[in-house]
Amino acid sequence: MSARAGGALLVAGTTSDAGKSVVTAGICRWLARQGVKVAPFKAQNMSLNSFVTADGAEIGRAQAMQAAACGLEPVADMNPILLKPGSDRRSQVVVMGRPLADVDAMEYGAYKDRLRRVAVEALERLRAEYDAVICEGAGSPAEINLRKGDIANMGLARAAGLPVIVVGDIDRGGVFASLYGTVALLDADDQRLISGFVINKFRGAMELLRPGLDMITELAGRPVLGVLPWVEGNWVDVEDSLALRTDPVPAGPAYGAQTLRVAVVRLPRISNFTDLDALACEPGVVVRFVTTPAELDDADLVVLPGTRATVSDLRWLRERGLAEAVAARAERGLPVLGVCGGYQMLARRIRDDVESGAGEVPGLGLLPAEVEFGPEKILGRPVGTAYGARVAAYEIHHGVVAVDGGAEPFLDGCRAGSVWGTTWHGAMENDEFRRAFLSEVAALAGRAYTPAEPGVSFAELRERRLDALGDLVERHLDTGALLRLLEEGPPAGLPPLPPGGQWAHDARGPGPVRAGGAGRHRVRGPAAGAGARRAQAAPAAGRRPEGDPQAPLRRGRDRRGRVPAPHVGPVAGLVTAGPGFRTRER
Repeated sequence: MSARAGGALLVAGTTSDAGKSVVTAGICRWLARQGVKVAPFKAQNMSLNSFVTADGAEIGRAQAMQAAACGLEPVADMNPILLKPGSDRRSQVVVMGRPLADVDAMEYGAYKDRLRRVAVEALERLRAEYDAVICEGAGSPAEINLRKGDIANMGLARAAGLPVIVVGDIDRGGVFASLYGTVALLDADDQRLISGFVINKFRGAMELLRPGLDMITELAGRPVLGVLPWVEGNWVDVEDSLALRTDPVPAGPAYGAQTLRVAVVRLPRISNFTDLDALACEPGVVVRFVTTPAELDDADLVVLPGTRATVSDLRWLRERGLAEAVAARAERGLPVLGVCGGYQMLARRIRDDVESGAGEVPGLGLLPAEVEFGPEKILGRPVGTAYGARVAAYEIHHGVVAVDGGAEPFLDGCRAGSVWGTTWHGAMENDEFRRAFLSEVAALAGRAYTPAEPGVSFAELRERRLDALGDLVERHLDTGALLRLLEEGPPAGLPPLPPGGQWAHDARGPGPVRAGGAGRHRVRGPAAGAGARRAQAAPAAGRRPEGDPQAPLRRGRDRRGRVPAPHVGPVAGLVTAGPGFRTRER
């Protein structure tokens, strides 16, 4: 690659789970194979799947995976801002790998200016060190209600002058509307950076898709840089629970006489569920995510995974009847494993004045331990042994578990009969330990399961999957166009699309600003014409005239005194929008 040093581009998406993370990883792996010194970057990530760097910084798990695609050890600059939701309204804000504050969604705005500087400075450091930086966006850049304070998408692209490619998930349907609409809702300055499209997860006849590719290129004035096919089971280290599957995950044929069935409780604030990826890759192991007691009945191993909200999710566990079902399993001597927050739930008592503020609450009482949450988050990369095997892992927790002196040790935690608990994430990625643990689980569950020999190397499997992502980019994307974007930036002359291309961008964010003032917004063009005025003047059916609260309703009532619903046809004066009224059937 003959690019200028520090070339960069942003991979955005029409939605969450459109494939931004894996496309970013694929481009990183392809560039690394070309000898390019490349690094990943995500300015702001909202995820409960995280990782700990060698120097003890917490970043998104997806960025750690993308660093692996580049052949790099991850660092905090690759994900300077991480948001970890603890409820629908509150998140822990992690900045440069360290927790800064727990904030409400509305309070977060007060941090935006500071955090934007942090993100831009982190990107600048990476661009100074690497030939190319592949940035991943967050959600969709067309979330126009959030544009004013945006850090991760067009706000970053504008600040750093990045060309942007937009990934659309065709498997969801509506991909062409999503691609066009994403661009059209951006203001003119943002649109100038949107340089091309990628269609992801395609399965079908390319002959049927090709006319759509030609039309979206003509309508949007931007090329489709490629179509990535659907590849089953090739995605690693997914970013959030949108990608979780509820159907059993196939792990390949069993090596022994029977499979081993693993049920992972899908907690409302489930975190670091990538811990289970290594189990799912073992031949003969079937992993499924469950939410009801009945789904535990035939499980050979039940896993309580990590959670960002231990006390709240423990309450949910009890309300769903799952706590009782897990306790009944343990009483019968059937295997149960708790990891991090799940381990904390298994203790006798939990004292939490930090995360939930709930004070003291009873745990499930299945392990001889007590938990106390502290204000300092513990981040580390511990190493230990179990079943005679070396285990390297990472830990991320506020809860400190105190184990009774006589308890049987298990990694950093303990074991009581058929119940194990540890705060360590990633332990199952250690091949020898994983197979020994599964062998004991099978013996306790009475299953004729035998780990495969010589067995799966999870590290090698991850590398093969990253190579497969690089292969997809090489075979199905216009890599020459990607190199030009890295070398030259956004191409000149990209056409603006209505309505966003006609909008101004004021201090409040993009929008159709009224000429000559900062008052209400008003769309220029057809919406300001007679049709809009008629729509504003028309009284709503069934409502009293304004200013006369005693006036009778305009519609009568039926024999039971009910106001019948109006029969409404097409509304007069609707504005034609977008390119559709200019297209003709071909």
